[in-house]
Amino acid sequence: MTKLRKAEIIDELTNEFQSSSCVVMCDYRGLSCGELEELRHIAREKDAKVQVVKNTLATLALKNADMTGIEITDTNIFIWGHDSISAAKTVSEFAKKNSKLVIRTAYIDGEASDAAKVEAFAKLPGREELLGMLAATWMAPVQNFTIGLNALKEKLEAEAS
Repeated sequence: MTKLRKAEIIDELTNEFQSSSCVVMCDYRGLSCGELEELRHIAREKDAKVQVVKNTLATLALKNADMTGIEITDTNIFIWGHDSISAAKTVSEFAKKNSKLVIRTAYIDGEASDAAKVEAFAKLPGREELLGMLAATWMAPVQNFTIGLNALKEKLEAEAS
């Protein structure tokens, strides 16, 4: 790999990491190509990206993106996304299915985090679930009002007959 190509990769990763709210680093030793492709497919569905990166290039990209506090060693795969909950869920769900993927560390919402925090984020409801809960909360008064009106109508009809 030429120095020019390495510089391009560092720049690309720096831009990706800066625009992401969550970057998760995992050990992928022992995963087959098919399993890695499955992880990539799951990540694509949740608007997250997955890439295996050389440690030196990743270290430079993280440093350029002002993401400090993460130590990079051994074999690593990086999963990142704009939605920290979605990226954390992607990694957590795949790690539960496949024990070979081990969550090492992450950079979530501006701070270095451990695997426990990634798991905690994965348990939170996602954006779509929160919007559904909000819509249900907003609709509850209207729904209760219509139920009350319907009960009043039925009561008046019963009294009239």
